[in-house]
Amino acid sequence: MRLTDILLWLFTAAFFVFMLLPILVVVVISFTSAGYAAFPIPGWSLKWFARIFEYQPFIDSLWVSLELAVVATVASCVLGIPAALYLARSRSGWATAITTFLLSPLSMPMIVIGFASLFFLSALGFGVSFLALAIVHTVICLPYVIRTVTAVYRGISPAYEEAAMILGASRLTTFREVTLPLIRPGIAAGCLFSFLTSFDNLPVSYFFGSAQTNTLPVVMLAYMEHQFDPSIAALSTLQLALAVVALVVADRLYGIEKMTVAT
Repeated sequence: MRLTDILLWLFTAAFFVFMLLPILVVVVISFTSAGYAAFPIPGWSLKWFARIFEYQPFIDSLWVSLELAVVATVASCVLGIPAALYLARSRSGWATAITTFLLSPLSMPMIVIGFASLFFLSALGFGVSFLALAIVHTVICLPYVIRTVTAVYRGISPAYEEAAMILGASRLTTFREVTLPLIRPGIAAGCLFSFLTSFDNLPVSYFFGSAQTNTLPVVMLAYMEHQFDPSIAALSTLQLALAVVALVVADRLYGIEKMTVAT
């Protein structure tokens, strides 16, 4: 091996260690038998995972986060898929501008979106409610669906849809039988990113927190303000496991290669 190859290999290995080591430390701490967060751990125990189910605010906020993530993901698909299909094939000069506008939440700080949305939705009468929180989460999740579906749809030849319509299929039948199966990897990627983004979001959810709308990240932050024990690490480990399981399921169904092409 040449010296440059060795240096590149060492740099890559150091980069992965730098990225993964903090995550590994958190996972290990979640299994500690001590009553405090420390590394290395003195022993192994599952008591902090049991603590998650004993502390009722964790469970309540978990259901809120799951419900919110599902609502935001479904709403993003309902709004984003038709928009992506139209913008991908549109020859209008406004198509690029509209696409940029719809993708703009990706480039804006989340805390700015949350702060501005609180004032805007309060002025409209929504206030601090689950509906307001769902609207804001849909706004921040929508770009993921639009981006992935647009990328996949642009890579599909229009000849498939034209052939179906020439053979007598209606627009709805063409979409159901031809277009939808071809863009499923993009939809799956958009849904995956939308769900995980909504479920793990803190900056936006913090502005709409109340007794009925506190999400899991908000409750975790409030919990750490008063006490810091390994139950937070246990929750983080479960969130990491959820993301890994979602990626594995998506890989089995559609293949990560197709989904990464979409992004």
